[in-house]
Amino acid sequence: MAFTKYYDEQNPPEHPPCIHLRSKAMCVTGSLCAPDHPDEEGSQYCWCNMTQHLVGPDENYVDATKCVPERPCYRSTYA
Repeated sequence: MAFTKYYDEQNPPEHPPCIHLRSKAMCVTGSLCAPDHPDEEGSQYCWCNMTQHLVGPDENYVDATKCVPERPCYRSTYA
């Protein structure tokens, strides 16, 4: 039996990503999320570059949909 990955469905973010948000897709494809890349399809694993952890400096979890402009550590990529 072949191995199959299953992920929760994620809604796309409605704002530019934070400059501190990192993902494996950035290293592989050069973009934060790479849904067209077969190895990264559905993968939402991200970390904060400031803390190098799943939790940001404001002690909240990081994610493309959770790192919003309302967070004190958020920095827009379009500054």
